[in-house]
Amino acid sequence: MTDSTYVGAVDQGTTGTRFIVFDHGGQVVTNAYEKHEQIYPEPGWVEHDPIEIWETTKSVITTALGQAGISPEQLEAIGVTNQRETTVLWNADSGKPVHNAIVWQDRRTTDRVEQLEEDGMVEEIREKTGLEADAYFSATKAEWLLENADPIKLERSRPEDIRDRAESGEVLFGTIDSWLIYNLTGNHITEVTNASRTMLYNIHDLEWDDELLEEFDVPREMLPEVRPSSDDETYGTTDPDGFLEAEVPVAGALGDQQAALFGQTCFEAGEAKNTYGTGSFFLMNTGGEAVESDHGLLTTIGFQRSGEPVQYALEGSIFITGAAIEWLEDISLIDDPSETAELARSVDSTDGVYVVPAFTGLGAPHWDQRARGTILGMTRGTRKEHIVRATLESIAYQTRDVAEAMVADSGIEMTSLKVDGGAVKNNYLCQLQSDIIGSEISRPVVDETTALGSAYAAGLAVGYWSDVEGLRDNWQIDRQFEPEMDAEDADEMYGRWSDAVDRSLDWATDGVDE
Repeated sequence: MTDSTYVGAVDQGTTGTRFIVFDHGGQVVTNAYEKHEQIYPEPGWVEHDPIEIWETTKSVITTALGQAGISPEQLEAIGVTNQRETTVLWNADSGKPVHNAIVWQDRRTTDRVEQLEEDGMVEEIREKTGLEADAYFSATKAEWLLENADPIKLERSRPEDIRDRAESGEVLFGTIDSWLIYNLTGNHITEVTNASRTMLYNIHDLEWDDELLEEFDVPREMLPEVRPSSDDETYGTTDPDGFLEAEVPVAGALGDQQAALFGQTCFEAGEAKNTYGTGSFFLMNTGGEAVESDHGLLTTIGFQRSGEPVQYALEGSIFITGAAIEWLEDISLIDDPSETAELARSVDSTDGVYVVPAFTGLGAPHWDQRARGTILGMTRGTRKEHIVRATLESIAYQTRDVAEAMVADSGIEMTSLKVDGGAVKNNYLCQLQSDIIGSEISRPVVDETTALGSAYAAGLAVGYWSDVEGLRDNWQIDRQFEPEMDAEDADEMYGRWSDAVDRSLDWATDGVDE
């Protein structure tokens, strides 16, 4: 393989889209990023415009290649990674969405999930999918779209036309990976990690589950074909007459958190990573065993390579971490996220203030859809510095919630955690995380591990990289953080956090958020 060829990765996230080109050493050659609009039609509802996502995807690909002088023919393959659970329905003929995408954060189907609980479906869903029954996942979003999407966008007049056309395969369902692969290649495909997040896929039988499809009234005909995360057969190629003017194989895809697990080279059972993005997602590879959680974690698919068994993972999904820092900016307590470390260091403690950022409910290990954001312990002397520090501490506490559940379920004592995502550039947060969790934190040189994981999946499929051991050699530590805080002090602070969480639970009592 020559030095003049590369692998590209589309990283389609909750707030924007990035395209990164990697060389054989796993180093970033060029990248470009664009934000997209966050749409809030009603309280608790979150949507994205799929057309805008596709347009920004094309834009960042051409921008990144152009600024580095790389031609599309120099790309050996493209990988895709994406915000998971976010759900799109589109017209197979025109390729146009029938509604905005419903984002993973959206809570409009909370009542439907509570109906599932009343109907005794929770255990069956958990056994088949490894997931908690929650509005977070795709099944209730797809069900809502089939019942409520605008029939005018299908050039029909009757709402039932949407379901009729779905049953004939004229309306397609997909998560964002499927939407992008469809637009890149023309093929309707997903892969196992994204399928495992829909609440429609049996992670043990590795197929769409008929009983769950019936429960949510989702026609099988509208579902994508499920492929390995790294696919030797590829998902297809880009159109030589399209925007790239070249045939480039699209050969790998992973949901963003599984992509980060792969990019952090957590290929063996017991290896773990935490990604700090809009939310935080803590995954531990459990190998070929789908470990059931007794502590509120999710059992999910970690990745699959062509011709190899599925690798499973335990996951703790924390809905709001980086978004809590964005909230500080939204309410003008900070002008820029880079200020948070300095402000937090300017005070000795939070002065008893605790922030529980349950803006969209609480995920693992609490799983309370009606929990809401809470600030406790304020006095007349509370200043913005205390609230900023308490917000950063909330990120570390939520991670410890998940870490303790992970150890209890797996029986593996965690001594080191690989971290990535935008927030880990904050040394204060990394040190705080090490102190609160009581273990070593390892930050890699290349922190774009989500994009790197999908690039690795695609590159392995086409032979750009020959084996995973070579990928391990690419992984390099930027900095390690060791616990400095007295363990008893950390335990005492964490105990008060648990009290604060208790006070945030079950707050939204009428509808979703009304």
